[in-house]
Amino acid sequence: MKRTLPLAAAAAVLAALLLPAPAAQATAPAPPAATYTNPLVNQRADAQIYKHTDGYYYFTATVPEYDRIVLRRATTIQGLSTAPETVIWTRHAGGAMANHIWAPEIHFIDGKWYVYFAAGDSADQWKIRMYVLESSAADPLSGGWTEKGQIATPMDSFALDATTFTVNGVRYLSWAQKDPAIATNSNIYLARLSNPWTISGTPVRLSVPTYGWETVGYKVNEGPALIEHGGKVFLTYSASATDSNYCLGMLTASATADLLDPASWTKSATPVFTSNAGTSQYGPGHNQFTVSEDGKSDILVYHDRSYKDITGDPLNDPNRRTRVQKLYWNADGTPNFGIPVADGATPIRLSSYNYPTYFIRHWDYRAKLEPDVANLADSQFRTVPGLSGSGTVSLESANHPGYYLHSRNGEVWVEKNDGTAAFKGSASFYQRAGLADSAGVSYEAYGSPGQYLRHYDYLLYTQPVTTTVAKQDATFYQQ
Repeated sequence: MKRTLPLAAAAAVLAALLLPAPAAQATAPAPPAATYTNPLVNQRADAQIYKHTDGYYYFTATVPEYDRIVLRRATTIQGLSTAPETVIWTRHAGGAMANHIWAPEIHFIDGKWYVYFAAGDSADQWKIRMYVLESSAADPLSGGWTEKGQIATPMDSFALDATTFTVNGVRYLSWAQKDPAIATNSNIYLARLSNPWTISGTPVRLSVPTYGWETVGYKVNEGPALIEHGGKVFLTYSASATDSNYCLGMLTASATADLLDPASWTKSATPVFTSNAGTSQYGPGHNQFTVSEDGKSDILVYHDRSYKDITGDPLNDPNRRTRVQKLYWNADGTPNFGIPVADGATPIRLSSYNYPTYFIRHWDYRAKLEPDVANLADSQFRTVPGLSGSGTVSLESANHPGYYLHSRNGEVWVEKNDGTAAFKGSASFYQRAGLADSAGVSYEAYGSPGQYLRHYDYLLYTQPVTTTVAKQDATFYQQ
């Protein structure tokens, strides 16, 4: 039977008795929030952001004309949005590397810069193969580039989306390629590298598109990207046609396993990142990973479109945009991609000061505190300018844009802004330094001085906060 809420004065006293003993909380948890504004770069697909030791982020991507390779750099991820762009290489006038210049990636290996890319032939734009550029300049935007030639693979067939990474000191190349003996468009392969442009040994095939979500429009596995965490490696890839059906799948292996043994890898039966009509994001895919400016958060880099319907061939639609958002990790060490969030500011999560593994989330639109929120977006909120009051903020639901945390007779719900002054006032808060820890945040209700957003018996309320326990209940960390 659900308890009824006591009077506000009594609630603060009883909270200490009714909740389990809180875990000790000495410092703010890591990693903190990492927020950006999307889209990062318009009309740039297959994007990669590489953080180098020189303090710069380097950005490259496919341009809609498919005719050149561009680079830009900035000291922050958001700075890439407005950073000047330099053309470092242009397609050939004829022959190989004269058509469909796709999916460049930049890497710094053994003291030199390398750019991997795919290109077609002037006589056959679908004769796509993988190529490498090299530069010894300290600044790759100003240095000269040498063509190292095609990456030779045992099959001379459609091949693209080369990426490179090291695991346990071994450098690998992963890519997508068509096997003429298999009725698919492309599969995922892995091999060691003897140098940045030369495969060593026999490549292995890790994934073939077989699931329904991998074969819509085309039977595609492409765009591999690797991230390592907690003793495991996760290889994401893109599947299906490059329209709203485009999505991310994932392979998982132990970081100590033989990665060239396909049996070391487990394939997720469902996609890990898909279109979301609620946030108006369609066809998220061809991702890569980078890290936040403080080095504490993993950042997902990908492209998508802001609309579902496309006229003609999706490859002729120029409006894939580069986007970024924080990647979260589940308690079991697996990545939680959530949903492609709405355009604008990326959301945060709010963890409890005295229950560090618990987050504010909504369930049936009631705001509450819970651990292990598998549906990540239920626990994500955008901090936006307050709907009422100068200097206030409002907390907008990530998966229900236009819905906000607001107080209804003291209970906190996630509900749609109805445009009334009453709703706007109840959904606006003054963001204060944390009452129990100044490194955290507390939210004072607009129009009700001294009343704060706090948890009580795992549900959220706005209440007066006077006791030590109440101040802890009203303190959260942005993550």
